[in-house]
Amino acid sequence: QVQLVDSGGDWVQAGGSLRLSCVVSGRAFSRYAMGWFRQAPGKDREFVGCISWDSERLQYADSVRGRFIISRDGRKNTAYLQMNDLKPEDTAVYYCAGGRSYYAGPNEFQYDSWGQGTQVTVSS
Repeated sequence: QVQLVDSGGDWVQAGGSLRLSCVVSGRAFSRYAMGWFRQAPGKDREFVGCISWDSERLQYADSVRGRFIISRDGRKNTAYLQMNDLKPEDTAVYYCAGGRSYYAGPNEFQYDSWGQGTQVTVSS
């Protein structure tokens, strides 16, 4: 059984940075596409970004492009979401997700495993 454990959420002031982590167990991480999504209070879950299993292909939502960076470390079975220049509108619960494909894209239905979520709060 695949398990994803995401962490790293915190409270931060606008302009600050955070790095979220997602540790994957129970499956060959090297053959698992990874994605990040977020859900703000009262809103639907939305795509943040994703990375292919070889890190060659990445995609970001327009709202975070240029500020957020996704990466992965096969030695640690971990995916990361580096978030810079955070804004109050980035406040949300962030979820990592894994898909059994080379690249899963922005559609959440392409992902079959999800982390439990980690809260990010950005104050102005």
